[in-house]
Amino acid sequence: MNFQPDEITQQVKQTARDFAKQHILPHVMEWDEAQIFPEALFKELGKLGMMGVLVPEKYGGSGLSYYEYKVVIEEIAKVCGAVGLSVAAHNSLCVGHLLYFGNEAQKQKYLPALASGEHLGAWALTEPSTGSDAGNMKCVAVQDGNDWVLNGTKCWITHGRSCNVAVIIARTGEPRSKNNSTAFVIEKGTPGFSGGKKENKLGMRASETAEIILDNCRISDENRLGEVGDGFHQAMKVLDGGRISIASLSLGIAKGAYEAAVKYAQERHQFEQPISHFQGISFKLADMATEIEAADLLTLQACHLKNTGQPMTKQAAMAKYYASEVAVKVANEAVQVFGGYGYTKDFPVEKHYRDAKLCTIGEGTSEIQKVVIAREVLK
Repeated sequence: MNFQPDEITQQVKQTARDFAKQHILPHVMEWDEAQIFPEALFKELGKLGMMGVLVPEKYGGSGLSYYEYKVVIEEIAKVCGAVGLSVAAHNSLCVGHLLYFGNEAQKQKYLPALASGEHLGAWALTEPSTGSDAGNMKCVAVQDGNDWVLNGTKCWITHGRSCNVAVIIARTGEPRSKNNSTAFVIEKGTPGFSGGKKENKLGMRASETAEIILDNCRISDENRLGEVGDGFHQAMKVLDGGRISIASLSLGIAKGAYEAAVKYAQERHQFEQPISHFQGISFKLADMATEIEAADLLTLQACHLKNTGQPMTKQAAMAKYYASEVAVKVANEAVQVFGGYGYTKDFPVEKHYRDAKLCTIGEGTSEIQKVVIAREVLK
């Protein structure tokens, strides 16, 4: 693979960087402190093609590759991890599921509005009692003639309240039985479909995280995505791509914290010299730079495999696992470089510190990534 970004990737990167600086940076702390979810922002991102990066042009998307997708998430997350998270969840989970497993009629119906940012997407797998244990879902879908009736609650759903379209994975078989879940697409306004409690989070506070409640929600069989019983298999395929999203998100947060730490270390003077001259600080920066570079290369490898249609389950899990842990470590060290100032909201590193932790939990915990990696290496 060629490690040098081509002209299109560089242009997309610069566009995302400029947008983040102009439209996100001035509002970061206001949105974070008040947990404001800036819905209008995503329509603006949609105008730039960033809400349908991977969607083919015939469905209204940008038709770009995972290289461009990676830099979009990174550049936004450097400024605000929460906005980066929302862009990632929309693109890779909801839109990705419809793109990979929707039939032609479903793609024509849903993708154009999602890719333009006119509609916001959600993807719902997790439940209060089933996180990693997805085979034991309590949310059920029962077939009734040509309809399905869904009942249950999904939690930790990005855009659970504000979404216009949601992909729901519900159990259609017995608990823990093989092929026991099915995916459905549901539109806002469908009777029995509603948003529930919004979570008050440590970080990523400008990204809406809420319940989705299904109360005798009746939908047509036309809303079913793929075959009955194929929901978990579909979800795992979607999460392969989603892990590239979280790796890119982690990289953005890590790079944002690292760049702030380098700048501060060169400007902050103690004992008549910049603190970057002290080995205790310079070695921290060296470790941060090395680990970010390694995480970047793992993520690029996963992007390359995904772009070329090769198996990438192991590589995506490695990228997500390593990059997310690096983000937490780098953000922690960045706060340390800033000292007391790093513990205040006057500087960006405390927010990077709070935002980073989610990356080791969402879309498969670090422990689950190890399970996936171990399973692949022991085949």
